[in-house]
This record gives sequence, C-alpha cells and structure tokens, in this order.
Amino acid sequence: MLQPSRVKHTKVHKGKLKNRTSRGAELSFGTFGLKSEESSWLKSNQLESARKVMARFIQRGGKIWTRVFPDKPRTSKSSEVGMGGGRGALSHFVVPVEAGRMIFEIDGLSEEQAREALRLAAHKLPIKVRIVKR
Repeated sequence: MLQPSRVKHTKVHKGKLKNRTSRGAELSFGTFGLKSEESSWLKSNQLESARKVMARFIQRGGKIWTRVFPDKPRTSKSSEVGMGGGRGALSHFVVPVEAGRMIFEIDGLSEEQAREALRLAAHKLPIKVRIVKR
C-alpha cells in the first residue's frame, strides 16, 4: 500500500475539501485517465486495490501512473474504548481528492483495453469517476 516512509506529525487537522480542484485536472502522462467527479477522501488500500486490478488486466502491456499519493494520516481509537483519553493512534493514510482531479492515467493500450482497465478500477473506488481521453 502507498504510504509515506515517515511523517513528522501523526495527528493532523481534518481540513476542508474543496468543490473543484485547482490543479491536476488534465492528462499529463497517459492517453486515458480516471477523473474524479466528487470530492472525498480515498484510503491507501482503495487506491492499491484499483491499481492492482488495472495491472492484472493489462498484464505488462501498458503503463499506469498514479497521480495522487495518500500522505494525510488518520487516527482512530480501538473498539470498546470509552470517550475521552485524547485522540487515538495512527490508523491509516488518506488522500483528499477534489472533484475534477485525475487519479490514474494509462497508456500503451488500445482504447477498448484501456477503457476496460479503467472501468474495473472505477468499481474499486468509493466515488463517481469518469474515463477521459486525450
């Protein structure tokens, strides 16, 4: 799974999600891409699951770029722990994805293969996405 090798602060503020992204909205590397239609947090295991299903489908035929990186730490308290006692321990990492942000890009495949690989990846993500073409 994607995660930073080390973090300076394990407990950070939640922050606010913007409605639209101001950067990373265009295709930069590949010919086809998966673009988010909603703003949400994506966990590192969700991104990894989508990446794995794409890689398995294309079988060394093309190249995949992941345009987002989960570097925001999230904490959670263990189950059956009462209220109070401060914030919990580090649980997982997320990436805040705004609407319009490019999540994955793919190249080196025919249009049918690329669309099918991105469609399989879209089923693994908890947000609405759109397949875009250069």
